[in-house]
Amino acid sequence: MDAQRALLDELMGAARNLTEEERKGYKEVSWDDKAVCGFYMVRFCPHDLFVNTRSDLGPCPRIHDPKLKESFEKSPRHDAYVPKFEAELAQFCEKLVMDLDRRVRRGRERLAQEVEPAPPPPLTAEKSEQLSVLEEKIKNLLEQVESLGEAGKVDEAEALMRKVEILNAEKTALTQPQNDKVLMLGQEKKMALCEICGSFLVANDAAERTQSHVTGKQHVGYGMVRDFINEFKTAKEKANEEERISREREAEERRKQREKEHERRRRSDSSDRERHRDKDHNRERDRYRDRDSDRERSREHDVRGYRDGGRGVDYRMRNGRNGGRDRYRDRSRSRSPGKHSYRRSS
Repeated sequence: MDAQRALLDELMGAARNLTEEERKGYKEVSWDDKAVCGFYMVRFCPHDLFVNTRSDLGPCPRIHDPKLKESFEKSPRHDAYVPKFEAELAQFCEKLVMDLDRRVRRGRERLAQEVEPAPPPPLTAEKSEQLSVLEEKIKNLLEQVESLGEAGKVDEAEALMRKVEILNAEKTALTQPQNDKVLMLGQEKKMALCEICGSFLVANDAAERTQSHVTGKQHVGYGMVRDFINEFKTAKEKANEEERISREREAEERRKQREKEHERRRRSDSSDRERHRDKDHNRERDRYRDRDSDRERSREHDVRGYRDGGRGVDYRMRNGRNGGRDRYRDRSRSRSPGKHSYRRSS
């Protein structure tokens, strides 16, 4: 029915049975709608695994549509939505497995608490007396066999040994039925528990029944759920490990970059200090050079003055005396203006 319905939906559309009035308010459903089952889109829906079993989850409340699943697989957003749907499915499956494991633990406890088969009950008085008589006869016959053997009477000893074997068979017959009954009772109570689906099984059951259980819906369904959880966890751990390695690699790259930057700055600072040191050295050298030049010029000036020293002094002294007389003559003239003017008039 589901296959036929899907075929009709594909040919005629999901709204094929709606009236004209209903079609007016009808909205086409897309794969990313909340009403669509994301579990069915990405992997499997657990509601489909346990139909008509003791673990039946009932029908899924969301839409399962092969056409929508095909649209999802062809969508360019497929890879972006797969991790989201898988994470939701893993969460749902983990809850199922947790409930199942709880049932398995209870089953183990129940099996452990089962009473072990009781020891065989004691024989009745009559059988005990018969058993004692037989054991006494067997003992006497064995003693006779030993004596006959020492006397070399082999044929008689062998005849007595056959009687001993018959008595041992009678002794076994007294106890064997009771032991068989206890053994059968123990085998009936010996059960086993399936660790995959939590079902109780008869230990050492026939191969056909065991195979029927292994291929049953419940066992196969829980096997798929457990396999998916293990696969999801492995992929997640691998992704986390790759992310951790990537972060470590990036951290290492940043550390190397910081070291390179630090080394570059150190070299730059060293170069700056070297340039400043060279500038200071050049300034100091220029300062000493200027000082030496000043000293040299001063020394040359003193040497020239020394060479011209005698002549210059006599000249200044003579000039000084002549200058004094000239100054005296000028003062004398200025003090007798009348005399000079009388002479000029005569």
